[in-house]
Amino acid sequence: MNVQTSYPPLIVMGVSGSGKSTIGEALGQKLGMPFIDGDDLHPRANKEKMAAGHPLNDEDRAPWLEIIADRIGAELAEGTSIIVACSALKRSYRELLIAHAPSVVFVHLVGTQKVIAERQSHRHHEYMPNSLLDSQFATLEDLASDERGILVDLTQTPDQMVSYIITTLDENFVDHQ
Repeated sequence: MNVQTSYPPLIVMGVSGSGKSTIGEALGQKLGMPFIDGDDLHPRANKEKMAAGHPLNDEDRAPWLEIIADRIGAELAEGTSIIVACSALKRSYRELLIAHAPSVVFVHLVGTQKVIAERQSHRHHEYMPNSLLDSQFATLEDLASDERGILVDLTQTPDQMVSYIITTLDENFVDHQ
């Protein structure tokens, strides 16, 4: 008998430099799910604002979050669960993101500002300067107990993180048919 596992859509969330794209891509490969980097869906004005060193505000983020929510909902309507890397820093943002797909599970990559600042010092992002990390942490609201989510310690190796996420998904959020 063939057992089929149906994973819900996933949003890999966290502040800039937490490893969202790395973990999202690795999860996509392991689970056979398409991965989309939410950064690629930012309107040009948002990219330009961040590149100039200015943090986005709620009004800047709203159209971007709607684009991501629409994409998740459209893919799900076609029978495909996707993985999206998206900061999803505030609960209100996460509520927008699940508007078209309440089954979304948030995978929050959690780490201290010191650890993430150290990681960021070794990379260059196209339009997200390291100077915006303070604003990211100031905006971040932790997942609440009533939100569908998994907290992941980002000091683990990517392989450990992916294994933990898959195990937690299997135990808590997956329909085994």
